[in-house]
Amino acid sequence: MWQLYQFPLCPFSRKVRLLMSEKGIGYELQRENPWDGRDEFFHLNPAGRTPVLADHGKGVVLIDSRAICEYFEETVDKNPMINGSAASRAEIRRLVALFDENFFGDVTAPLLHERMKKRLVYRASPDSRMLREAMKLAHEHLDYIDYLIDNRPWLAGAQMSLADLAAAAQISVVDYLGGIDWSGHEQSKGWYALFKSRPSFRPLLAERMDVIQPPSHYADPNA
Repeated sequence: MWQLYQFPLCPFSRKVRLLMSEKGIGYELQRENPWDGRDEFFHLNPAGRTPVLADHGKGVVLIDSRAICEYFEETVDKNPMINGSAASRAEIRRLVALFDENFFGDVTAPLLHERMKKRLVYRASPDSRMLREAMKLAHEHLDYIDYLIDNRPWLAGAQMSLADLAAAAQISVVDYLGGIDWSGHEQSKGWYALFKSRPSFRPLLAERMDVIQPPSHYADPNA
């Protein structure tokens, strides 16, 4: 059985969980707070970051969310998430990189630092200026999602793909932390509501991060 080392608000672990669930791959969750710096975890991943996916019985350890997703795309035929022509697959990978790197760096990472890590690790108050800037950039990213949905059924094209999973994973964490204002983003909100209703997404919406609680609308697919 696969064991996924993650913590509830790791967006990259959420992306892997979504892909594994959509493909029907079983796994067990192992809670791992990277800031704890456990030697055992650094032995699995010297970079000390989640997610790490391991099948200890088979001696297989997979590190990095994109590498893990590509592994299952190559080994599990069910529900391909990097699909279509070569050009379509390139577009999926472009958007995955956009959400994993730009959206995370602009929005998710600052909010995780200010509203989670400062509270749980440093026992400090968030910087309101940093929060405002992250939420401003969230609007800009949602504008781009609006544009994509105006022109395509799904973010990368005609079918749901890893690009949609990557975006939804990031947005779900930001929404949990109260960093999403859906005003003026009906296209993005409607697209995201589809994910909140999917069986693969429900376990993520039910999970909570210690003393940090999400807004009331967070798990409601109609909100």
